[in-house]
Amino acid sequence: MSRILAAEAKEFMGRFGLRAKKSLGQHFLVDEHVLQRILKAARLDPADTVVEVGPGLGILTRDLSRQVARVIAVEADAGLASALRQVTENAANVTIIESDILQTDLAAVLASAGVSGGTPGYKIVANIPYYITSRFFRHVLESPAKPSLIVVTVQKEVGEAITAGAGHMSLLAVSVQLYGKPEIVGQVPARSFRPAPKVDSVILRIELHQEPAVRLTDTTAFFAVVRAGFSAPRKQLRNSLAQGLGISPPEAKAYLERAMIDPRRRAEALELEEWARLCQEVGGNETEVCARL
Repeated sequence: MSRILAAEAKEFMGRFGLRAKKSLGQHFLVDEHVLQRILKAARLDPADTVVEVGPGLGILTRDLSRQVARVIAVEADAGLASALRQVTENAANVTIIESDILQTDLAAVLASAGVSGGTPGYKIVANIPYYITSRFFRHVLESPAKPSLIVVTVQKEVGEAITAGAGHMSLLAVSVQLYGKPEIVGQVPARSFRPAPKVDSVILRIELHQEPAVRLTDTTAFFAVVRAGFSAPRKQLRNSLAQGLGISPPEAKAYLERAMIDPRRRAEALELEEWARLCQEVGGNETEVCARL
């Protein structure tokens, strides 16, 4: 932990009469080493636009603004957003938006800044509350305005789950790996935050694919099948899929065999391509799956 950043954080909160809110899962980064690892992981370019989610006390915001063309910081806490506007009022390339990221239309935010989603210059850097991690990824990765790169701090066990390979996959891993390549690029001990969380974290970098990793005609149907498969992850697929889709085990077994998947395997063992094949078999044209669920 950096004593300078810790003192700076204390001064900032005292000046504006702020306290960390447990209800919002607030933990503020006060570790200079971790800060620099996050900046390095983002592979910043002077022409970049960065959407920073959860800027908190603005420590990362300040360094981002010195390295990129534009920073759009999305902060859900009204008090923090107000304070950040005051401390960044002389930074012409910083915009503070008071909004819950899960309710934020990224395409509209970017359009107002003259940036198109999916362009090489649009990146997301985030220190999000841990309890919204899954919903955050779904919101961002399914947005029509996808970034080219995401750098986010997440709980260590969540980061390890997201980067897991076949044999240890989870629903969240499938969801992220469909859209990008996740990689753990740094460790973050709990003491790097104030107040310190109960768990250690990691810095996760996700390089997004231009197209999904497997060919799909209906991503909604794809995820409907994947969720069904993970509905009872400890069971064999013929049973978990049957439970999730509301069909008989023999019918689920037939779908799996037509997709060339052993019905005795578990959901965690399947690769993305196998899920895509199963989706085609279950739904035919895939959209039929949604009508089942």
